[in-house]
Amino acid sequence: MQMHDPARDEQGARRGFLSKVMALAAGGLATLAPAGAGVWVLLDPLRRKSAAASFLRVTEIEAIPDDGVPRQFPIVTDRVDAWTGFPAEPVGAVYLRREKGSDVVQALSATCPHAGCFVEMEPAEHCFRCPCHNSSFTLDGGIVAPSPSPRPMDELECRIGHGGAVEVKWQNFFTGIAEKVARP
Repeated sequence: MQMHDPARDEQGARRGFLSKVMALAAGGLATLAPAGAGVWVLLDPLRRKSAAASFLRVTEIEAIPDDGVPRQFPIVTDRVDAWTGFPAEPVGAVYLRREKGSDVVQALSATCPHAGCFVEMEPAEHCFRCPCHNSSFTLDGGIVAPSPSPRPMDELECRIGHGGAVEVKWQNFFTGIAEKVARP
């Protein structure tokens, strides 16, 4: 006949408990790696810095007549929205102009500084007009009074690059305020 040994039962219970704890720890570690990777991917767009303003090629100097009249050109660049990339997409527009006999190009954002609508060129009146709230601007971007716009049209940095390429430093600015403050 076999005798019941309580010490052996206690040792077996401890082994069973340790086995369960070790299995739980191993399962937790095995789950932690994929869960951490998933959280990393989910938060990735929040960690990214917004792209700094950069010079983008808009047109050639020959495409801008030296008559002082602004011409509208699209701003086309790659755009990223969270995880989705959009190659070569229009993101805005600029008005480019140059005076008689000059190679200096003035670049004005086509976005109204009042409410963010696109301004339109009014050739007959020699001015820009915003269709949303009737803000008016001179051909060089100045305010025509009375105007609800808190500031003139936003002028953008512009340079002539290699081979006569007109490059504009594309930026969006906050609307509705008197100061010209770039959006991040």
